[in-house]
Amino acid sequence: MPELLQEGERRGAVLPLGLAEVTGPSMVPTLHHGDRLVVQYGARVRPGDVIVLRHPFQQDLLVVKRAVERREGGWWVLGDNAYAGGDSTDYGTVPEELVLGKVWLRLRPRRDVQRSPFARVRWALSAVRPVLADRSASRRLRAR
Repeated sequence: MPELLQEGERRGAVLPLGLAEVTGPSMVPTLHHGDRLVVQYGARVRPGDVIVLRHPFQQDLLVVKRAVERREGGWWVLGDNAYAGGDSTDYGTVPEELVLGKVWLRLRPRRDVQRSPFARVRWALSAVRPVLADRSASRRLRAR
Protein backbone atom coordinates (compact mmCIF):
# COMPACT_ATOMS: atom_id res chain seq x y z
CA MET A 1 0.00 0.00 0.00
CA PRO A 2 2.87 2.47 -0.45
CA GLU A 3 1.67 5.77 -1.80
CA LEU A 4 4.56 8.17 -1.92
CA LEU A 5 8.32 8.23 -1.97
CA GLN A 6 9.86 11.33 -0.43
CA GLU A 7 12.91 12.69 -2.24
CA GLY A 8 14.24 15.22 0.20
CA GLU A 9 14.21 16.45 3.71
CA ARG A 10 12.63 19.79 4.45
CA ARG A 11 14.93 20.54 7.39
CA GLY A 12 17.29 23.39 6.75
CA ALA A 13 15.51 24.44 3.56
CA VAL A 14 14.95 28.14 2.90
CA LEU A 15 11.53 27.47 1.38
CA PRO A 16 9.35 24.73 2.82
CA LEU A 17 9.06 23.01 -0.58
CA GLY A 18 9.96 19.47 -1.50
CA LEU A 19 9.54 16.85 -4.21
CA ALA A 20 7.79 13.53 -3.83
CA GLU A 21 6.97 10.68 -6.20
CA VAL A 22 3.63 8.88 -6.31
CA THR A 23 3.45 5.09 -6.21
CA GLY A 24 0.15 3.28 -6.33
CA PRO A 25 -3.32 3.91 -7.77
CA SER A 26 -5.25 5.46 -4.85
CA MET A 27 -5.36 9.01 -6.27
CA VAL A 28 -6.27 8.11 -9.88
CA PRO A 29 -7.48 10.07 -11.90
CA THR A 30 -5.91 13.11 -10.19
CA LEU A 31 -2.46 11.56 -9.74
CA HIS A 32 -0.88 8.54 -11.41
CA HIS A 33 1.94 6.18 -10.53
CA GLY A 34 5.24 7.90 -11.28
CA ASP A 35 3.96 11.47 -11.03
CA ARG A 36 6.21 13.84 -9.13
CA LEU A 37 4.69 16.31 -6.73
CA VAL A 38 5.75 19.72 -5.49
CA VAL A 39 4.78 19.81 -1.81
CA GLN A 40 4.63 22.84 0.47
CA TYR A 41 5.40 21.61 3.96
CA GLY A 42 3.52 23.25 6.82
CA ALA A 43 0.91 24.81 4.52
CA ARG A 44 -2.57 25.44 5.83
CA VAL A 45 -4.85 22.56 4.85
CA ARG A 46 -8.45 23.10 3.84
CA PRO A 47 -11.13 20.59 2.90
CA GLY A 48 -10.59 19.38 -0.67
CA ASP A 49 -6.81 19.87 -0.68
CA VAL A 50 -4.48 17.06 -1.74
CA ILE A 51 -2.06 16.54 1.15
CA VAL A 52 0.99 14.51 2.15
CA LEU A 53 0.81 12.76 5.51
CA ARG A 54 2.46 10.05 7.53
CA HIS A 55 0.54 6.78 7.64
CA PRO A 56 -1.06 6.49 11.11
CA PHE A 57 0.16 2.90 11.64
CA GLN A 58 3.48 3.02 9.70
CA GLN A 59 4.85 6.47 10.32
CA ASP A 60 7.90 5.92 8.13
CA LEU A 61 5.48 5.59 5.16
CA LEU A 62 4.24 8.76 3.49
CA VAL A 63 0.89 8.81 1.71
CA VAL A 64 -0.93 11.31 -0.46
CA LYS A 65 -4.69 11.72 -0.01
CA ARG A 66 -7.42 14.32 -0.26
CA ALA A 67 -8.38 16.07 2.99
CA VAL A 68 -12.15 15.77 3.15
CA GLU A 69 -13.07 17.34 6.49
CA ARG A 70 -11.83 18.18 9.96
CA ARG A 71 -13.17 15.89 12.63
CA GLU A 72 -12.52 15.46 16.29
CA GLY A 73 -9.00 14.07 16.46
CA GLY A 74 -7.76 15.17 13.03
CA TRP A 75 -8.47 14.99 9.31
CA TRP A 76 -10.69 12.54 7.46
CA VAL A 77 -8.78 11.71 4.26
CA LEU A 78 -9.83 9.78 1.16
CA GLY A 79 -8.18 8.66 -2.06
CA ASP A 80 -9.77 9.80 -5.32
CA ASN A 81 -9.94 6.16 -6.44
CA ALA A 82 -12.66 4.62 -4.25
CA TYR A 83 -11.56 1.07 -5.17
CA ALA A 84 -7.92 1.40 -4.06
CA GLY A 85 -8.52 1.79 -0.30
CA GLY A 86 -5.81 2.78 2.15
CA ASP A 87 -7.51 5.89 3.49
CA SER A 88 -9.60 6.96 6.50
CA THR A 89 -12.15 4.27 5.77
CA ASP A 90 -9.39 1.84 6.84
CA TYR A 91 -7.59 3.75 9.61
CA GLY A 92 -9.93 6.53 10.77
CA THR A 93 -9.03 10.15 11.26
CA VAL A 94 -5.42 11.24 10.84
CA PRO A 95 -4.03 13.34 13.70
CA GLU A 96 -3.03 16.89 12.73
CA GLU A 97 0.63 16.27 13.62
CA LEU A 98 0.87 13.56 10.92
CA VAL A 99 -0.18 15.97 8.15
CA LEU A 100 3.04 17.23 6.56
CA GLY A 101 2.00 19.52 3.73
CA LYS A 102 -0.11 20.43 0.76
CA VAL A 103 0.47 19.38 -2.87
CA TRP A 104 0.65 22.30 -5.33
CA LEU A 105 1.91 20.85 -8.62
CA ARG A 106 1.99 17.55 -10.46
CA LEU A 107 4.93 16.89 -12.75
CA ARG A 108 4.29 14.02 -15.15
CA PRO A 109 7.47 12.21 -16.23
CA ARG A 110 8.22 11.79 -19.92
CA ARG A 111 8.03 8.25 -21.25
CA ASP A 112 10.66 6.85 -23.58
CA VAL A 113 7.97 5.89 -26.11
CA GLN A 114 7.19 9.58 -26.72
CA ARG A 115 9.62 10.00 -29.58
CA SER A 116 7.55 11.78 -32.19
CA PRO A 117 7.56 15.58 -32.16
CA PHE A 118 3.77 15.62 -31.73
CA ALA A 119 3.97 13.35 -28.65
CA ARG A 120 6.71 15.51 -27.13
CA VAL A 121 4.71 18.70 -27.63
CA ARG A 122 1.62 17.08 -26.16
CA TRP A 123 3.64 15.93 -23.14
CA ALA A 124 5.20 19.40 -22.69
CA LEU A 125 1.77 21.03 -22.65
CA SER A 126 0.41 18.66 -20.01
CA ALA A 127 3.46 17.73 -17.93
CA VAL A 128 3.09 20.42 -15.28
CA ARG A 129 -0.35 20.93 -13.82
CA PRO A 130 -1.58 22.50 -10.61
CA VAL A 131 -3.27 20.11 -8.18
CA LEU A 132 -6.47 21.91 -7.36
CA ALA A 133 -8.63 21.53 -4.30
CA ASP A 134 -11.79 19.58 -4.96
CA ARG A 135 -14.50 21.38 -3.05
CA SER A 136 -16.95 18.54 -3.78
CA ALA A 137 -15.00 16.13 -1.55
CA SER A 138 -17.71 16.19 1.11
CA ARG A 139 -20.22 14.91 -1.47
CA ARG A 140 -17.95 11.93 -2.19
CA LEU A 141 -17.79 11.23 1.54
CA ARG A 142 -21.59 11.14 1.82
CA ALA A 143 -21.79 8.86 -1.23
CA ARG A 144 -19.59 6.21 0.40
